[in-house]
This record gives sequence, structure tokens and C-alpha cells, in this order.
Amino acid sequence: MAKQLSWKVGGQQGEGIDSTGEIFSIALNRMGYYLYGYRHFSSRIKGGHSNTKIRISIRPIRAISDDLDVLVAFDQETIDLNAHELRENGVILADAKFNPTVPEGVPARLYSVPFTKIAEEIGMAQMKNMVAVGSSSALLGLPVEAFQGVIEEKFLRKGRHVVDKNMEAISRGARYILEEVGGALPDLQLDKSDGKRRLYMIGNDAIALGAIAAGCRLMFAYPITPSSEIMEQMIKRLPEFGGTVVQTEDEIAAISMVIGANYGGVRAFTASAGPGLSLMTEAIGLSGMTETPAVIVNTQRGGPSTGLPTKQEQSDINAMIYSTHGEIPKIVIAPSTAEECFYDTIQAFNLAEKYQCPVIILSDLALSLGKQTVEPLDYDRIQIDRGRLISDEEELPTLPENTLFKRYQFTEDGISPRVLPGKKNGLHHVTGVEHDETGRPSENPVNRKKMMDKRLSKLAGGIEFENPVIVDADHEEADLLIVGIGSTRGTIQEAMERLTGEGIKVNHLHIRQVLPFPTEAVREQMQKAKRIVVVENNATGQLASLLKLHVGMADKIVHVGKYDGTPFLPSEVYNQCKELMVHGHV
Repeated sequence: MAKQLSWKVGGQQGEGIDSTGEIFSIALNRMGYYLYGYRHFSSRIKGGHSNTKIRISIRPIRAISDDLDVLVAFDQETIDLNAHELRENGVILADAKFNPTVPEGVPARLYSVPFTKIAEEIGMAQMKNMVAVGSSSALLGLPVEAFQGVIEEKFLRKGRHVVDKNMEAISRGARYILEEVGGALPDLQLDKSDGKRRLYMIGNDAIALGAIAAGCRLMFAYPITPSSEIMEQMIKRLPEFGGTVVQTEDEIAAISMVIGANYGGVRAFTASAGPGLSLMTEAIGLSGMTETPAVIVNTQRGGPSTGLPTKQEQSDINAMIYSTHGEIPKIVIAPSTAEECFYDTIQAFNLAEKYQCPVIILSDLALSLGKQTVEPLDYDRIQIDRGRLISDEEELPTLPENTLFKRYQFTEDGISPRVLPGKKNGLHHVTGVEHDETGRPSENPVNRKKMMDKRLSKLAGGIEFENPVIVDADHEEADLLIVGIGSTRGTIQEAMERLTGEGIKVNHLHIRQVLPFPTEAVREQMQKAKRIVVVENNATGQLASLLKLHVGMADKIVHVGKYDGTPFLPSEVYNQCKELMVHGHV
């Protein structure tokens, strides 16, 4: 029996490819299997090839698989584009309607199933997707009943007859395979799962839930791929907690409103992608200059300009560090799993208020939209830290006439007391112009230097961020140290397991805190390795450059980049590392 396998469904965008994968995977999740899914789709509403690939396992997984066991095809293009991924003797389930053929040289088993014909007999051609789900379940030895709850949740609002028709389509698809093939294929029949219930979500969902758990009650945003799901989740859930989502006219308005809301004492944030962050840069500088908390999510995608809106890339690292004109305190953190997206978002709101500065959550498309199994969230871990915000109960001393509150008071650590508008004896100026301790504009050179030093000193001693790096290092003297960021974590871990199995001493370091850079923690791991491979989805080696800038050891660092719009596969990382070990270069 199979302990893990990979399943993909493909066809034309707009004909239900996403919902097919969603229904199939949710049912498996509820049966207790671990899942990792990735969608390939175009930046258009309808038309063009689209597919969803789902990896199924009885143990935790955090990456898409190298190969493919089952390909469900609704057109010949799906077979032509994806059949090369099939392992030897893999299976193609194809709609008989288009007379499917297997490309030359692909050693796959083809089962031509009348998806469309069966669906039309039931009464609706669109239900061919559910026929395909049923056929897939039969091949894998899954009970049809496992889909009942999912179908009811998705279609019951349309009427019981719609639920019944969809279940009939699933049953008919399964029956066809049982009759034609004779039942589940032994090499595809899934081993029994542990049956435990776990969450199954994309990184964007986890970010939205984290924001709500952090006490965020306002979101301002403009829809953009691949961040829009954050906004959609907040629209669904935030009103239940007395919050509101505002769709702004553009990203400049969004970040400006976030700053205004936080100044007023309400935790607020925005989410966008590279093009949106480019528009926000001046206002992010305003957040830094006025020492007003602001949380911004950047779900990276292919750039520059409009670039590849629906494809994977990690090319905004430098932009998030350096893009604001002038110099301000800024924090950039990069979660690597959906679970971390939840907890890191909570931390982001705390950090923004504690250090009174902008905090950027740096995600990427594969993490934001890749759906994965998540263990039940631990709500006891949630803590709210509002920093030096003076509460309503605290009384401020009466100020002399014509004297303002020192909102930007010089302190030992650079962090000043913060009051909300309307606080008695808390009146002060707020401006993006350089200012004195009360906020009054000042161009005095001595004051300017003191204010710059004050703001920058807030982060000079480091920040209180949980796990700035993830270390998986069993070797004090390693042949290789593989360094990554964001969604590459699971892929690197799998490549590392393969290399370790061949006797190569491999350590893994994953960067979660980008700014301020955790220099000493990174240096400690780099010193243990003979060679350092930096795996990142960009062309110029932005993460590798950060290592060289902060730590040095440039002669040991090798950049392994991928920037074709697709995530790394475990085999790609493995092969590049093996090449380095054998030939001394990649």
C-alpha cells in the first residue's frame, strides 16, 4: 500500500479545476491524511491551462513532490503538458470525450473514462469533475462516503437535489473504475491514516486568522494576486468580531489609512504584492518617521512591473529592506509554513506596537496560496503586547501652559511613550517633517542627529522575535549548509534527507527574521560548513548577498536560484547540491 502519492487534475481554467482539487483534498484531510497542494493558474478569468497538484501522505509533508502518480485530464493539453511528471507505470484518468492519447515515451497506464457522458446522463455536464473525483477515489481505495460531508457543505445551500446529484456523479465515477479496472490498484491504494482531524489551509488564510487573533479590527486593502484571499477571509470573519474591511481606491490609500487607524489606537493592517508595496514605500517612511505602528503583508510574485501575477518568486527581499527613501527603523519577517503565518502575524502586530515602526510580513506565492496540513492552533500561545501605549486609566501630569506632550521623548532605548488622540495632557504634533520631542517641526542639526539616532536605536539591540532562524543541524563540521527563506523550507528538508542518506553531512538554516538581520545566529551555522548553498526563487541571489554583507565568507557561498515562475522541487535542490559536492560547482 502507498504511504504517499501525488495526484493532479488539469483542464481549462474556469471549468472547475480548483473546486475538483478542493473537494478531493478536503475529504482526504478529514480522513486524517497529510496534504500539500499547489495550484498552477493563469492571470485570466477563463481559458488557458490550469492544474492543481496534491501530495497525500501518512506523515507530515511540506513540499510538492517531484513526480506524479495519478493525472486526471479533461483535455489532451493537460496530458501533453504534465505527463512527463508521471512516474513509471503512473496512471492517466482522462475524459473519453476527447479520445486521449499518451505522448510517445511516457510509460503510463491510460484509463479512458466517460466523465462528460456520465455527467450528462445525470443531468449536468459540469458534474464531470465529480465523476473524476469518484474515479480517483476508487483507484486509491477511498470510500465514496468520505465525500458526503464536503459535498453537503459546498452545495446544500443550492438544495438537497444538487447534493444528491453530485454524490451520484461521484458514485458513478467510482463504479465505472470498479467495473472496468476491478477496484483499487495495489500500488495506488493508500495506507491507512491516523484518522486525526487537522486544519487544512493556505498561508493567506492563516495570516487572516492571525490578524484577527492579534486583535486587528480594521483592514484596508486593494485586491491583488496573490494576496486577495487575505482580504476575502477578513471580509468573511472580521465583522463577527466588530471589525471592518475597507477596499480602498489604491495601495497608497490603503497604507495611509492603516497608519491613521493605528495612530487612533486600532490595530490595522494591509496586504498586497510587489506592485502594491512599490506604491506604499513613501507612506511606510511616514510610519517610520512618525513612529506609528503599521503591519504590511507582501505576498511576493513574479516581477518586475506586472510580471507574473500568478507565479512563484522571492525577488522582493532587497526591496522590503531598502525601498523607503531615507533611513527608518523597519522590521521584516518571513514565515515558512502556514502555521508560522498564523503565529508570526500575531507577533508582527506586537512588534509594530512595541517598537513603534512598520513591520513587513514577507510571504511568497507558494506559501500564500499553497494549501497544506496544519496542526491544531495553540491559542494559549497568543499574547498581546501594546508596548508603551499609555492606557485610558493612566493619568498624565498636567503640563505648563503652551507646553506639549513629549510624544517623541528621548529615552535610553529610543522607544517613547505613546498616547492616543484625545488623551488629557497628551496633546502633541504629528508630522512627516523632522521634529522635536513634542512633534513640532525642527531643522536644528543637533536635534536632527539626536532624532535619527533615537529612531534607529530602537532596533539596534535586536528585537524580541520568536525563532529568528530555524536550525536543523546535526553536524559540527558539515559538508554543506543549505540556507533558504519562505516556502522553500520543506523542499530543502526533503533534499537534505536524500543527501544525508548518501552519507553527506548536511545542515539546514532557514532565515525567518530578515531585518534586523540575525547576524550572530547565522554566523554560528555558516562557520560549521565547508560550503554554503543558498536556495532562493530569484535571479540575483538577494538572500546570498545578505549573508555576504552581514557575515562574509563569500568564498564558501553558492547561489542556487530559480526564477521561471515555478517553485523548487526537492530533486532540483538535491541535484544542485550533489553537483556541487561532485564537481565543486553548480
